[in-house]
Amino acid sequence: MIEQTFVIIKPDGMQRELDGQISARIVSAGLEITDQKDIYVTKEQAERLYREHRGKPFYTGLVDYIMSGKVKVMKVSGDDAVAVIRKLMGNTDPSKAEKGTIRADFKPEKQDGKVIKNTVHGSDSVESAKRETGIFFG
Repeated sequence: MIEQTFVIIKPDGMQRELDGQISARIVSAGLEITDQKDIYVTKEQAERLYREHRGKPFYTGLVDYIMSGKVKVMKVSGDDAVAVIRKLMGNTDPSKAEKGTIRADFKPEKQDGKVIKNTVHGSDSVESAKRETGIFFG
């Protein structure tokens, strides 16, 4: 079933110039990047993106991090796009992600044993994709 999903290449991925490699993996998986742009996330966008984490100990760090540098936001479509992107990204914790996934192959920096950067974000459902796409593409 054709779905649309949403992907962000986070500041660490952009700073390390991984956006071309990550985009190529998305296309190689049979998906199409239908729209994309490089932006700086505003505080309002960051708070809307991470609203389900508000009140959790790591919330402020998430918001601050996503605003710390340029990101690439993308609309991606294709057969089972949400599941395909989730599999491509791998586990949120790169130490638990399978080799060959974005998060395993492009390991983030760690601080005090906690992941603070994990290179990409992808929507976890079609509903989340609609909400998240709306935040960044109107």
